[in-house]
Amino acid sequence: MIDIPEDEVTAPWWDATRQRRLTVQRCARCELAQLPPRVLCTGCGSTASRLETVDGRGVVDSYTVIHRAPDPATEVPYTVARVRLIEGPILLTALVGIPEPRCDLPVTLAWRVLPDGRALPVFTTEE
Repeated sequence: MIDIPEDEVTAPWWDATRQRRLTVQRCARCELAQLPPRVLCTGCGSTASRLETVDGRGVVDSYTVIHRAPDPATEVPYTVARVRLIEGPILLTALVGIPEPRCDLPVTLAWRVLPDGRALPVFTTEE
């Protein structure tokens, strides 16, 4: 079972995943979009931000295929990738349903539902 903690900074982001909405944190001062949500903007240090919903399209800019699971319950192989959203932030995420991943592959959002109703953003091919 995946145990992912939630705190006062990330709780609104997790709440959006329950509705299957991907959000990024947008700085109120410099407009930088970042993910995951943080107390401070990584661009200017401001503490003022808002969450905005994004459409979940992006491009794979790096990936690796895992052939040895960290535990026996995890099915292998699986692919972990860096996905750059069209809005700018980069997610470290899983690719699903993509037998031959590659860099510069356009991808779109899908969800992996967690037992508590939250969901992890994962990505699949647009092709």
